[in-house]
Amino acid sequence: MAHWTEEYTAALAARDRREKASISIYNAYTKFADRTASSTVETPKTVHEGAPQRSTPPTPIADPKKQPTPAAGPSPQDLLSTTRADLAEAQRSRFELSERLARATTELERLRKRNTSDGKRLKTMENEITHLQLRLKDRDEELRGKAKLLEDFQDEMATLNLQLNMAEERTGRLQKENQELVDRWMARMGKEADAMNDASKFS
Repeated sequence: MAHWTEEYTAALAARDRREKASISIYNAYTKFADRTASSTVETPKTVHEGAPQRSTPPTPIADPKKQPTPAAGPSPQDLLSTTRADLAEAQRSRFELSERLARATTELERLRKRNTSDGKRLKTMENEITHLQLRLKDRDEELRGKAKLLEDFQDEMATLNLQLNMAEERTGRLQKENQELVDRWMARMGKEADAMNDASKFS
């Protein structure tokens, strides 16, 4: 389905083509109306200049009780004026529509450029988001690996601490046994020394 801006532009272009197709008729009619108006105005003027001067009769006083007789119909001059006014209004309307079309076309181009720019920015942001998501995934895997290493290290430290405690207990026990052996040996040696001293007294 075509974008609404393209449909709007196509409709405006079709309307502009229709109006441009009739512009020659408008121009020809305007020239004809101008020539007709010029001939209508100049004819009474020529007759008036060639006729002898007459005194203007006094204007009769209108009887308020008598109503003026309505005209049989609009005169050619009135029809011409009305037609020219309609044509001028149509031309003014066309000018306004042309200006609106120009503004709409300009706005459409601006929106197209903005849409293109926004599309590029959107593509850039999508690529950046994808890149950041991959980096975040890598960091998550790295953190999980480091957490596993830390857990293994803590387990190993706990094992070493347990072995160290056992070794310290064994060392303490061996030291105690060694001290007992030393004490017993010293006691034995002391007794033997005392016995030798006693024996030497009697010899």
